[in-house]
Amino acid sequence: MNITIDEDKCCGAGQCVLVAPEVFDQRDEDGVVVLLTARPAEDQHDAVREAVAVCPAAAIEVQA
Repeated sequence: MNITIDEDKCCGAGQCVLVAPEVFDQRDEDGVVVLLTARPAEDQHDAVREAVAVCPAAAIEVQA
């Protein structure tokens, strides 16, 4: 799994951080998502997929 983020789309809702805090964080100044790891461990894959599903801006993309 490889994750990419489109920071221009991110609205700073923070849903990804709530679902997968080991993979996503937010910048303090504007709330834009910060990717902590582009290739998360296999035990994080379900949480990452959920983060993609709940992202209101569709700013997270996952490639298998």
